[in-house]
Amino acid sequence: MTALYLLNGSRVLLLYKTNGRVVTDTWCAAAGGHLEPEELTTPEVCVLRELKEETGLTPDDLEGLSLRYVTLRFVNGEIRQNYYYFAALRSPDRPLSSTEGTLRWFEIGETDRLAMPFSASFVLRHYFSEGCRTDLLYGGISDGDGVVFTPLR
Repeated sequence: MTALYLLNGSRVLLLYKTNGRVVTDTWCAAAGGHLEPEELTTPEVCVLRELKEETGLTPDDLEGLSLRYVTLRFVNGEIRQNYYYFAALRSPDRPLSSTEGTLRWFEIGETDRLAMPFSASFVLRHYFSEGCRTDLLYGGISDGDGVVFTPLR
């Protein structure tokens, strides 16, 4: 799966997803979803396709799109791999909507108390405490209780 977190200064745009295949009634990245077979080696193509389908936004609306985290988690007999992208929104004050649920801007400190998918909550916590001050790509492995991150050099 892919996920795209859109940023505006100290705020992050999150989606309250109401009818997802994997997650529902929880806060997620502004856009993202499952990779199509032809996207398996190009997750950026997937995240941009999902962005367009779900919000109408295009790469021209973004600044600094970057893959920052790849996580692995063993759940229900399968290994789930997630690609987490971050970007700034060029015009953060424009009206935004999503076909997947409700979009809302949150201050960084507000995200810790929100219901989120397991790996995503650890990615955001790590990004705001450390990752936002680097340009590194991080790998994360779930150990069942959390996610252990290491820079991929």
